[in-house]
Amino acid sequence: MAVLDVAGFVADLKDHAVEHGFHVHDERHFVESYSLRQTWEVDLHPEEGCEGPVDLYLSLEIDPRVLLGFEDAVIELGENEEPDDAFHFPLSFTWALPPLARGPDLLVLTTDLAGVGGRDLPLDVSATDSYPAATDASERSLRIVAHQRVSLIGIRRGEEVPCDTLEACLAVSRYLLDQAVGWLD
Repeated sequence: MAVLDVAGFVADLKDHAVEHGFHVHDERHFVESYSLRQTWEVDLHPEEGCEGPVDLYLSLEIDPRVLLGFEDAVIELGENEEPDDAFHFPLSFTWALPPLARGPDLLVLTTDLAGVGGRDLPLDVSATDSYPAATDASERSLRIVAHQRVSLIGIRRGEEVPCDTLEACLAVSRYLLDQAVGWLD
């Protein structure tokens, strides 16, 4: 008997994201054959951004040692007991934009996004400048990442990713959609 339904959690996460105004495009599940490490990836964006340049990727990483440790802790305890909340999976939210003709100032973007994402969704902003040819101007690709931890006890109880987190992700996505119009011209 499995003590944790990770696939069910991912399905619920997709449904929850749709309830908060996202459109789900794709889902992938990878299993590394040597280590049995797993990754679930979900591609989504705000409903109004179907044709837009902003993509959001959710990524849940399952470390088999954490999963097995949690299962052992649950099995050792009685039926009505729960282990300590010491078992977590990392959940990453990654926004990506195509190469931008007029990329933003990273410091200004970082401070603006800090206000949009709030304290509960700290964001890492990075950029890559590339040159299609030696004589061409640079093109800037943006990458914004937020890292969260998902409690395995919460997954077992059927708890979802908090609504505040998904609302903050939606606000960041919409902000990027609005700004991308000027960056792409």
